[in-house]
Amino acid sequence: MAPRTIRRAAVAGLAAVALFGSAACGSGFDDSGDETQSSGPAKLEILIGSSGEAETKAVQEAAAKWADASGNTATVTPAQDLTQQLGQALAGGNPPDVFYVDASRFADYASVGALEPYGDKISKPDDFYESLRQTFTYDGRFYCVPKDFSTLALQINTDLWTKAGLTDADVPTTWDQLTATARKLKAAGQVPLVVADTRDRIGAFMVQSGGWLTSADGKQPTGDTPANVQALTYVKTLLTEGLARYPKQLDAGWGGEAFGKGKAVMTIEGNWIKGALQNDFPNVKYKVVPLPAGPKGQGTLSFTNCWGIAAKSAHKEQAIKFVEAMTTGEQQMTFATAFGVMPSRQSVRDQYTQQFPADKPFIDGAEYAQGPVNAPKMDSVLKDLDTGLNTLATGDPKAVLARFDQNAKSALGGS
Repeated sequence: MAPRTIRRAAVAGLAAVALFGSAACGSGFDDSGDETQSSGPAKLEILIGSSGEAETKAVQEAAAKWADASGNTATVTPAQDLTQQLGQALAGGNPPDVFYVDASRFADYASVGALEPYGDKISKPDDFYESLRQTFTYDGRFYCVPKDFSTLALQINTDLWTKAGLTDADVPTTWDQLTATARKLKAAGQVPLVVADTRDRIGAFMVQSGGWLTSADGKQPTGDTPANVQALTYVKTLLTEGLARYPKQLDAGWGGEAFGKGKAVMTIEGNWIKGALQNDFPNVKYKVVPLPAGPKGQGTLSFTNCWGIAAKSAHKEQAIKFVEAMTTGEQQMTFATAFGVMPSRQSVRDQYTQQFPADKPFIDGAEYAQGPVNAPKMDSVLKDLDTGLNTLATGDPKAVLARFDQNAKSALGGS
C-alpha cells in the first residue's frame, strides 16, 4: 500500500475538465438512457491502480479464477496513472467495465452519472464497515463496495524510545499525554514526532476534536468551527514547541522515510508503512498503537477504493458478479496476505487480527474513522487547504479554516 500523500496519483486536470465538460454540454452519462445489456459470456475490462507487482498479480489471479468458473473473460490492466486514464476513458464514452475508484474522487464521478449504483446488489452489504459504506454513498445511494481500506495509527521506534528512557507507561493515549511524552523525548535530544503537512494526516486531529471539513451529506463546509480551530491550534503548538516536525524539515519525502531513518521517534502513518519499512528500513524496530484521543475521543482517517462499475458498461450484470467474487471474505483475506491491505468486510475482522496481530490498531480504527471529503469539485479547494497547513507553524488556524470554507462554498454552489 503506497504512502497516500506521496504516491497517490495526482489529479489529471485535463481529464477532469473533459469529464465534467462533457456532462455539462449534454453528452454526459445520464442522457442516453439505459445501456443495452449483453447476455451470455462477457469480456470484462478491469482497470486498477496497483500498489505494485504483488497487487497486480493477486488481482489478475483472482480475475482468472472467476473467469474460468463463470465462462467469462476478465482482462486486468494496471494503470500508469489511474486518475488520468480513468478520467479520459469516462469522458471519451468508452470506459472499462470495472475499475478502482479512490474515495477522494468518488463524488466527482458519481455526481455526473459515470458510476452504476450497484452497492446494495452485493451480498450482505451491511457487512462492509459503516464508515466505508458512507464514503461511497452519494445522494443517499450506495454506489460501489469498498475493496479494502487503510487507517492512520501512531508508530513508535522502540529502540529510540528506550534510549530516551521511556517505558510503556509513556505511550500517549490522549493529547495531553502526547504533549508530555513529546517533551520528554525532546529533552532527551530526540525529534518526538514527524507528521505530514496535509489534511490526510492533520485531519485526524480535527476528528479527535469533534470536527471535520464538511457536513455529513457533503453539501456544506464546516471548516471554521471551534472544534477544528482547537485541533489546528494544538498541532500548531506541537510545531512551535519543536515537539513535531514536518517531513521536509527533516529532509524526508514522507513521514515513513523520516521515521525509518531514525530522524523522529514517532510518526502518524497508515498500515502501508509496514511494507515500506520492510523494503527500505528492515532493521527498524517499532510498534503500532492507536492515535491519542482528543477532547471528543478517538479519531482517525480512513483511505479506501471501491470497485466502480461504469454506468455505460454493456456487461453490468457480469460486472456485479465479478465484484461479488472479489469481495468475499475469503478473497479479501487472500488479498490481505498477498499485498497487505485490510478487508472491508467486518465478518473477517477477527480472522485478520489473528493472522496480523500487529495491525490490530489499524483495523480497530474503522470504528471511529472519518473518510475523505465526499463532495464533487473540491480538489483545488483541498489543495489550497494543504497549502495553508504547510505553514501552520507561523499561520493562523482560524484564518486557514475560514479560507477553506469560503473556497468550499464556491465549489459546492453555496453563496
